[in-house]
Amino acid sequence: MQIDIRDNIKTNFKNSSIKDIEDSIVEAISEHDEITLPGLGVFFEILWDNSNDEQKTNILNNIKKGL
Repeated sequence: MQIDIRDNIKTNFKNSSIKDIEDSIVEAISEHDEITLPGLGVFFEILWDNSNDEQKTNILNNIKKGL
Protein backbone atom coordinates (compact mmCIF):
# COMPACT_ATOMS: atom_id res chain seq x y z
CA MET A 1 0.00 0.00 0.00
CA GLN A 2 1.39 3.40 -1.05
CA ILE A 3 0.81 6.33 1.30
CA ASP A 4 1.17 9.89 0.04
CA ILE A 5 2.62 11.68 3.06
CA ARG A 6 2.26 15.12 1.48
CA ASP A 7 -1.46 14.69 0.81
CA ASN A 8 -1.97 13.10 4.22
CA ILE A 9 -0.32 15.98 6.10
CA LYS A 10 -2.09 18.62 4.03
CA THR A 11 -5.47 16.93 4.54
CA ASN A 12 -4.90 16.47 8.28
CA PHE A 13 -4.01 20.13 8.82
CA LYS A 14 -6.27 21.74 6.20
CA ASN A 15 -8.77 23.07 8.74
CA SER A 16 -6.33 23.57 11.61
CA SER A 17 -5.75 26.94 13.20
CA ILE A 18 -2.36 28.63 13.13
CA LYS A 19 -2.04 27.79 16.83
CA ASP A 20 -2.75 24.10 16.14
CA ILE A 21 -0.06 24.05 13.44
CA GLU A 22 2.40 25.85 15.72
CA ASP A 23 1.68 23.44 18.58
CA SER A 24 2.26 20.46 16.27
CA ILE A 25 5.58 21.86 15.06
CA VAL A 26 6.79 22.69 18.59
CA GLU A 27 5.74 19.28 19.89
CA ALA A 28 7.39 17.45 16.98
CA ILE A 29 10.66 19.30 17.52
CA SER A 30 10.66 18.97 21.31
CA GLU A 31 10.00 15.21 21.21
CA HIS A 32 12.95 14.52 18.88
CA ASP A 33 10.85 11.73 17.37
CA GLU A 34 12.12 10.57 13.98
CA ILE A 35 8.60 9.68 12.87
CA THR A 36 7.61 13.37 12.80
CA LEU A 37 10.40 14.37 10.41
CA PRO A 38 8.41 13.65 7.22
CA GLY A 39 5.58 15.89 8.44
CA LEU A 40 8.00 18.68 9.25
CA GLY A 41 9.50 18.18 5.81
CA VAL A 42 6.06 18.71 4.25
CA PHE A 43 5.67 21.93 6.25
CA PHE A 44 9.11 23.04 5.08
CA GLU A 45 8.21 22.24 1.47
CA ILE A 46 5.06 24.36 1.80
CA LEU A 47 7.09 27.19 3.35
CA TRP A 48 9.72 27.00 0.61
CA ASP A 49 7.18 26.85 -2.23
CA ASN A 50 5.34 29.89 -0.87
CA SER A 51 8.42 32.04 -0.26
CA ASN A 52 9.89 34.64 -2.57
CA ASP A 53 13.62 34.81 -3.31
CA GLU A 54 14.37 37.13 -0.38
CA GLN A 55 12.48 34.89 2.03
CA LYS A 56 14.29 31.82 0.68
CA THR A 57 17.62 33.56 1.27
CA ASN A 58 16.56 34.31 4.86
CA ILE A 59 15.51 30.69 5.37
CA LEU A 60 18.85 29.46 4.04
CA ASN A 61 20.78 31.94 6.20
CA ASN A 62 18.86 30.81 9.29
CA ILE A 63 19.53 27.17 8.51
CA LYS A 64 23.22 27.92 7.98
CA LYS A 65 23.40 29.82 11.28
CA GLY A 66 21.82 26.90 13.08
CA LEU A 67 24.28 24.37 11.73
